[in-house]
Amino acid sequence: MLELTGGGWTARLLPDQGGAVAALSWQGREVLAPLPAGADPNASFGGAFVMAPWTNRLDAGLLPVVGETYHLPINRPADQTAIHGLLRDHPWVVEQDGDGHCTLRQELEDPALPWRCTARLTLSLDQAGAHLALSLTNNRAEPFPCGLGWHPFFLRPPGTGLRFRATALFARDARCLPVAVQPSDGVVGDESAYEGLDTHFAGWDGEAEIIRPDCRLRLQASGAWAHNLQVFAPGGSNVLCLEPVSHVPDAPNRPEFAGYGPLAMLASGAAMQGRLRLIASA
Repeated sequence: MLELTGGGWTARLLPDQGGAVAALSWQGREVLAPLPAGADPNASFGGAFVMAPWTNRLDAGLLPVVGETYHLPINRPADQTAIHGLLRDHPWVVEQDGDGHCTLRQELEDPALPWRCTARLTLSLDQAGAHLALSLTNNRAEPFPCGLGWHPFFLRPPGTGLRFRATALFARDARCLPVAVQPSDGVVGDESAYEGLDTHFAGWDGEAEIIRPDCRLRLQASGAWAHNLQVFAPGGSNVLCLEPVSHVPDAPNRPEFAGYGPLAMLASGAAMQGRLRLIASA
């Protein structure tokens, strides 16, 4: 486990378990629902994990690219989808660690998969907040589509409110795949306004606020994360997932939604990056 402290923040990361954040707190208040000791970060409602080189679901694991269709491993057999990418399933190398800052790196070079890329995950803690960045660099000799996101399980005590603006939301089918888009103003309200959502929002302005009885958390996303937000608030739970992502779920198989957030076609050697700052106040 890798521990960081700075500016009143404390974080625990698991480089060997997909670079997951097991816990994040501010002035003694848990910001994320803590991941139980020994729990699988990818099968628990706690902590946070990375999503890349795609986010959310790909129907039947299909990735069409310029006349060729790649078949990715189905890791959610219940709905026949490939979900949340690949990087959360492999260990990361610690490149830097110290003074409230760390950088982790992972090389994705599996001959059974179409991607060849370098990923870097950075977390810094200081008085200005918790700063997280995730980047992907395409190491293939030709352009290739990529996407990335972050899946935090924010702690949601009773009485938690939510506020963010967006211009569109996506209706979904029983497998949580997008089927239609409709205008939206975002979400403003208490649990009744968001509980039960597993919904993608586009036209997000990159800002959101979680208003808890004990503190306020402000999210500021930029780069590849500035426009799309997945909201997951399972009923009866104590978690609220506000997931900054770079594209619409199943984007490569749903060209009708391309204008709302496609996978990014990265040139050889090019990189994409999503950034998020968390600001806490009493």
